[in-house]
Amino acid sequence: MTDTHDTKKALNARSRTLVEGNDRAAARAMLKAIGLTDEDLKKPLIGIANTWTEIGPCNFHLRLLAHAVKEGIRAAGGTPLEFNTISISDGITMGTEGMKASLVSREVIADSIELVTRANMLDGVIALSSCDKTIPGTIMALIRLNIPSLMLYGGTIAPGRRTVEKTVNGHKVREHQRLDVVSVFEAIGAHASGNIDDEELKEIEDLACPGPGACGGQFTANTMATISEVIGICPMGMADVPAEDEEKKSVARRAGEMMLDLIERDVRPRDMFTKTSLENAIAAAAGTAGSTNSVLHTLAFAREAGIEFTLDDIERVSKATPVIADMRPTGKYVAQDLYEAGGMRMLFKKMLDWNLLDGSTMTVTGKTLAEEAASAKETEGQKVVVQSLDEAIKPEGGLVILRGNLAPDGAVVKLKGDEPQFHRGPARIFEREEDAMDAVQNQRINKGDVVIVRYEGPTGGPGMREMLSVTAAIVGQGLGKDVMLITDGRFSGGTRGLMIGHVAPEAMLGGAIGLLQEGDMIEVDVAERRISVDLSNEELAKRRAEWQAPPPHYTSGVLAKYAKLVHQANDGAVTNILG
Repeated sequence: MTDTHDTKKALNARSRTLVEGNDRAAARAMLKAIGLTDEDLKKPLIGIANTWTEIGPCNFHLRLLAHAVKEGIRAAGGTPLEFNTISISDGITMGTEGMKASLVSREVIADSIELVTRANMLDGVIALSSCDKTIPGTIMALIRLNIPSLMLYGGTIAPGRRTVEKTVNGHKVREHQRLDVVSVFEAIGAHASGNIDDEELKEIEDLACPGPGACGGQFTANTMATISEVIGICPMGMADVPAEDEEKKSVARRAGEMMLDLIERDVRPRDMFTKTSLENAIAAAAGTAGSTNSVLHTLAFAREAGIEFTLDDIERVSKATPVIADMRPTGKYVAQDLYEAGGMRMLFKKMLDWNLLDGSTMTVTGKTLAEEAASAKETEGQKVVVQSLDEAIKPEGGLVILRGNLAPDGAVVKLKGDEPQFHRGPARIFEREEDAMDAVQNQRINKGDVVIVRYEGPTGGPGMREMLSVTAAIVGQGLGKDVMLITDGRFSGGTRGLMIGHVAPEAMLGGAIGLLQEGDMIEVDVAERRISVDLSNEELAKRRAEWQAPPPHYTSGVLAKYAKLVHQANDGAVTNILG
């Protein structure tokens, strides 16, 4: 790219309305008050949408990355302008009313980035994200704006570590354990059932999260980071560099340097977001046994881009994609292990070689997915992290869509392969997550039970709280394969059992999950993709006629506004749908 004044002026076309001409003197005066010069204002104005927060480790380090991004933008001939938006930590708010804000924050993040960028007529945007909702929230904004832009993921946390002594065949042996935040949630359940004491729980708490970065397994953040690279909105090889790796600042600088080239080539997010790239996204999530939240967020991307993409598409792709990465929470390894094994580029190269991805899709670098993955380098001996195709952990992907009279519009279950494929049991009804957690902790849940947590959907919660505390506590008590959980909220798939979420329609809208009574027999058959209750259509109709929605939890403020605007989970729980 040449460095002439004419070229630079051509790259700042959007921002000229804001800062060029005698009538814009007041705007320039205010921008000069923060230290910008006339020369700075002649350059392309590049926004850095930063989701930095001091509340939690995931995004804590993004201020440092922003400095490196700014260096790259300036080196390439642009003027960086950083602005902030919000972040809610799922791990911190989990199990409390605060968790209702998490999914709502995705919409607020998207809205706020859109507003700032439109108001200031920025020539391009780099979004910095790291935790669960900041990744999809920033990407949704970039799709809406559809100006030259990219997303940079802050990176995974390092795994926690502890050493324990065990007696094996009469001999004491030292065992090295790797920890993450789910280890803590499971330890809470183990403590409640008397399997570990206060001291061990405290030790796990202290060691699980050793520094900045997003939760280390293939939870929502790392699943969405994988998706961001396979779709191409995050340059390949940048997302999987861990948060505290020395290379991360270099990656951030390179991302900043790319922005002027993106503007010159007029590369826009909707060039990358197609039905094929969304299918690649689901294949990458399914092949790594990633979070069920990938379903919610890819549907949201589709709605933002106006792409016809449904739960049936997700089921089709997942069914055709074997699980090949042995990742936490259902497997052994964390995101840092995948990075050290060769990274996402290596994973995608293998998936392309096995025809599990379509390599023709474009990425933000200007190369196709196949061209980007071609330079993959696999670390010798890594085969334990990413298996060969003939040694796949599971022949079909972990994202399964169920339907039936309990969820006519769909429900989501995540499977690794060793879970029960069939469960039949009595419904145990809980109108909110706290009540279910209390029952689990006080050992009032028995083998065979079906724990129903309802009125936690997009409208009813509002905000689809994630049931990680409940599911992990069930696992911690050794009931992971013997108890089924069903919710119109969300769940985390680290449970080794049948945990079903995203039930649509939700209870608050009169869905069948809201009509259940204590003891109703629930049946799930994974092979048949069926979720049902032993009630006739006539009985369901009778109960629906007698049913009344409970009063909303919030009658004003952002949560009340979200509840009125939000669509159902099978539409991505978005507040913005094109058309």
